[in-house]
Order: sequence, then C-alpha cells, then structure tokens
Amino acid sequence: MTLFLITFLLLYSTLHLYLFIKMQFAFHLRPVPDIFIAVFMVVMTIAPFAVRLAERAGNEHFARLMAYGGYIWMGFIFFFFSLSICIDILRMAIHAYGFIFKRDLSCLTSAYKLFFIVPIIYALIASAYGYWEAKNITIEKIEMKTPKIPERIGKITIAQISDVHLGLIVREERLKRIIDAVKKANPDMLVSTGDLVDGQIDGLNGLIGMLDEIKPQYGKFAVTGNHEFYAGIKKSLDFTQKAGFSVLRGNGVTVGGVVNVAGVDDIAGLPFNYVEAPERLLLSRLPQNLFTILLKHHPVVDESAAGLFDLQLSGHTHKGQIFPFRFLTKAFFPMYAGYYSLPKGSKLYVNRGSGTWGPPIRFLAPPEVTVIELKHGRQE
Repeated sequence: MTLFLITFLLLYSTLHLYLFIKMQFAFHLRPVPDIFIAVFMVVMTIAPFAVRLAERAGNEHFARLMAYGGYIWMGFIFFFFSLSICIDILRMAIHAYGFIFKRDLSCLTSAYKLFFIVPIIYALIASAYGYWEAKNITIEKIEMKTPKIPERIGKITIAQISDVHLGLIVREERLKRIIDAVKKANPDMLVSTGDLVDGQIDGLNGLIGMLDEIKPQYGKFAVTGNHEFYAGIKKSLDFTQKAGFSVLRGNGVTVGGVVNVAGVDDIAGLPFNYVEAPERLLLSRLPQNLFTILLKHHPVVDESAAGLFDLQLSGHTHKGQIFPFRFLTKAFFPMYAGYYSLPKGSKLYVNRGSGTWGPPIRFLAPPEVTVIELKHGRQE
C-alpha cells in the first residue's frame, strides 16, 4: 500500500509539472501568477490524501468538498494529458521528419498557445460529459440457456451490481439510480461483486435502508472487494449485512434447491482478515447438477476450477473508467469487461462497475447494472 501511494504521488506530481510547463510555454506568465498556480497545483496534488485525513478526523463536510474538487480536477488533468501528449508525440515526429529531410517545419511545431488551449477545451468538454455519463446507468442484459435450470422454474433473473463505491461522492442520488435500475429488472436474486463501499464508511448508515428495500425471492449475496478491506473489513461487513446481503467468504449455498451461489474473498485482503478458500475445493462441495454461480471481485479465473462453475461474475476493472485508461487496465486484466467463454463450458462476465472510484466521471465506459437471465433449455 505504501509503495502504491508513493508511486501515485510521483506520477500525479509529474502530471501537474507537465501542465505547468505547458502553460509556461504557452503564456510566459509572470512570477506572481506562477506562484498562485503552483500553490493550487500542490493543493490539488495532495487533495486525495487530505480527503482521507479529513474523513478520519470526522470532518465529513470538508472531506466531501475536497473530494469533489480534487477528484474532478484529477479527471480534468488526465483528459488534458491524454490529448496533449499525443500532440507532443506528433510534434516530435514532425521535428524528426524535418531534421531527416532538411526542411523547416517550425511553423507546425511552435504554436504553443494552440497546443495548450486545444487540450484544455477538450478536457473541459470531456469532464462535463464524463460527469453526466457517470450518473446514467446502463442495463446490460445477458441470456444463458442451460438444462441445469429446472423446466418447472423456466427462468431465473439475476441482477449484478459491482464497484458502487459508496462514500463521499457516490451517495443517495447515485445509489437511487442504481437501485431504480435493479428494481426495473425485478430480479429473483441480487449479487454484489465487491467494492460496495469506499474509504471511511462511518457516515453511510442512511444508505442501508435504500439497499434493504430490494428483497428478491432467492436473496441477496455479496463478496468482498479490495475496498472493503481498505475501509475496514469489520465495518464493511456490518454495513453489507445490514443492507440485507449474505456475504460469501469462501463458502457457497444452494438457493431454493435450484441454483448454487459461491463466493471468495478478494485477494487484496491477504494482509488483512482474509479468508482463504481454494476455489476447486469450495465448488466441488456443491451439487454438480445445479447451475453454479461464482462471485469473485477480480476478473481472474482459477484454471483448476474451470468446469466446476457455470458462470463467474466479477468486476474491479471499471473498464478503465476514463478512456483511454482502459488500455492499461486491459494490460493487467485481459478479460477486463463483458462476456467471455472459458474452458470446460464455464463463462465469465465482468461488470464495468455501477459507481465511480476517484473522479465522479466515466468516459466511454458507462456504469452498469447487469441483468442475467438463466433459462431452461439447451446450452448454446
């Protein structure tokens, strides 16, 4: 965790230094404006840390104010960098071409104000759109036919939420949109595949009743994500259970005699109160003639367990949350969003996330509630 924080601070500081240098090239500001801009950038750099410190000190109002300001700025500066660095690469290519072929192309590479203003405008538009996109839940529907669903039942509907990140930013308004999408699906079962909460959760008790309104006939099940451990596993479990979820930590159950549901702790819990449970052993204990759902936060498949579950539901990746971050996400998690076929007939679905982490912004990766319809029939 310490290594992550140091790495984050170095990278985030470098982004601000890059923006500051680009601004100097564009406008050649005088010392006084420079000082104010530098102070602002220092404050924004440490804002994520200030948010956590304010939370721990119980100053929720200040923490929320800093979270909105600091995290929206984080999204803005990332948008600026993503376009500006592309422009810089293009400028370098033009420079190289001019050098090789002995041509003066400086007129194409020295328009510093334009090269600064265009990414700024893009960042403003993308941030505004991303804020809107993050508030609009998409319902993704999947249909699976299987003979393991009894003919007398016909169909079982499961709603999946993931990575809601209830905390300072994702609160009543955004949670209501998620709950409304779940209610619209009228599921027989609701599952949460981790990171239901985020950061300090002392002020979230008012949200319990909203989640507890949903009472599907086959129940509600959840597993831990990395943020349950970061927020404090005891408090996180207490919140999740009071919201009506049965938390599966290396165990499985047969629901209504028609479907198995199993879940494992997130691997991020290893330094904390982690419950270790080999998936192959866990799944082999469940009735093999029934459709088996495995809940696991990270979209990583245990090859030794393939064939022992029919559908693994995961999250964690947010599909990058802000484009083009998805390419980095995909480098770490090749199965980073959507539906995948696995060996021995197993399937994996990776939810893009129902909320947001950090910036309250999503760009070309809209939040989702997944609705899975399991129907009796021949497996396709």
